[in-house]
Amino acid sequence: MVDAVQPAIRLDVVIIGAGISGLAVAIETALSGHHVVVFESAEGIHEIGAGINVSPNASRILQRWGLPAEMWTSATEPTSLSVRRYSGEILVLEREFDTKMRARYDAPFIELHRVDFQTALYTRAKELGVEFRFGMRISKLNYETGEITSHTGLSAKGDVVIAADGLWSVCRAQFLPKDFEGVPRPTGDLAYRLVLTLDQIQDPELREWVSKPSLDVWIGPHSHAVGYSLRGGTEFNIVLLVPDDLPNGISKQAGSVEEMRALFTGWDPILTKFIAVADSVKKWKLMHRKEMRRWVYASSNSNFAFLGDSCHPMLPYLGQGANSAIEDGAVLGRLLGHIQNKEQIGKALEMYEQLRKPRGDAIVKETFAQRDVFQVVDGPKQRERDELLLSQLNEEEKHAPFPIRLVCPQVQPWLFGYDACAEVDKAVSKDPFVVAKNEKTEPSLDKRGIAAGS
Repeated sequence: MVDAVQPAIRLDVVIIGAGISGLAVAIETALSGHHVVVFESAEGIHEIGAGINVSPNASRILQRWGLPAEMWTSATEPTSLSVRRYSGEILVLEREFDTKMRARYDAPFIELHRVDFQTALYTRAKELGVEFRFGMRISKLNYETGEITSHTGLSAKGDVVIAADGLWSVCRAQFLPKDFEGVPRPTGDLAYRLVLTLDQIQDPELREWVSKPSLDVWIGPHSHAVGYSLRGGTEFNIVLLVPDDLPNGISKQAGSVEEMRALFTGWDPILTKFIAVADSVKKWKLMHRKEMRRWVYASSNSNFAFLGDSCHPMLPYLGQGANSAIEDGAVLGRLLGHIQNKEQIGKALEMYEQLRKPRGDAIVKETFAQRDVFQVVDGPKQRERDELLLSQLNEEEKHAPFPIRLVCPQVQPWLFGYDACAEVDKAVSKDPFVVAKNEKTEPSLDKRGIAAGS
């Protein structure tokens, strides 16, 4: 059942980008009673054919939103989580993972095909009256007036403009000074992404593996791999993380299946047999950005906010990029439902930043730390890591700090136990959006300080 707050006024909200973050904030903002228009440079909803993990911190929000039943039917819940040494030796095994997630967090850990997920978000947004303007690439933003202009010359202005245009954000590029980083920076890793169907798989062992959903991670020197089932155990998603060898300036290109297989020679036979099924593959350079000092800008004439990859891009090592973007959208949209007049927009944006930025930046740091654990080269540090993991292999509760964050008794509750709606309502109850009649609240955000973020 949808639990939404309703504002005293109806704002015009403009969202730039129709990816997961843009659709998320569009849904929550529409549920809060505002008029929402989304500008998207593509000609329609286009998502790559790969999988995505949706952890309880995000699935809790999706349950509230009333997404189409087809999405939930297509979702897969892993019954176990395992971490294996690249040779195949099990280092961590969480049995009944699906049951534990629901019991601990009252929400499921699910795996979805990105196409199914984005289609469900788009369908729900349309049901709520969100308008979409496809084929509209934003070329100019005026942070003084709140006006945006498309490459066709079309102009639009909203009471709030939300930048959800991803890692290569045009909004971010125009928001920050010219001497700030112009493009994302390489991490040193790239990803091979595969989705295999049961029709492609003949090996009985592999077919059984796919039909009995689990979340599996293989860790090795400078590389690791993640595999899980999709669409009710009829497809298998694999992400292979390896050292980046793409040329400068190239973020993705077709890959060589033979080259990919060679990189995983000597790894767990289960993994290499899955890789052997692939007949084509693409390579994606993994990129990141410097931390932004501010995520919002508010003045008497305009109000801007960033969310998702446009302000805190996350690498896939914790599987939290999309989940965190959904949290962003839920928090920002729900805050906009609490305002009673336009003078309070600046306060709502500032509260959004206070609620979301520390958590977003902390998850980014944890993500890099998890990569360091996964990709240790063979030697003393690797042996120390493996001995620690194996010492707790059969223990129901791990001892913190535990190197694998998704089962660490400190990190897992912090990630999965987050309740976006509860956080908003708690914050607003402590600091209500109350402004006396004819009293204006001037934003306390410093334009120069925001624009100079680093």
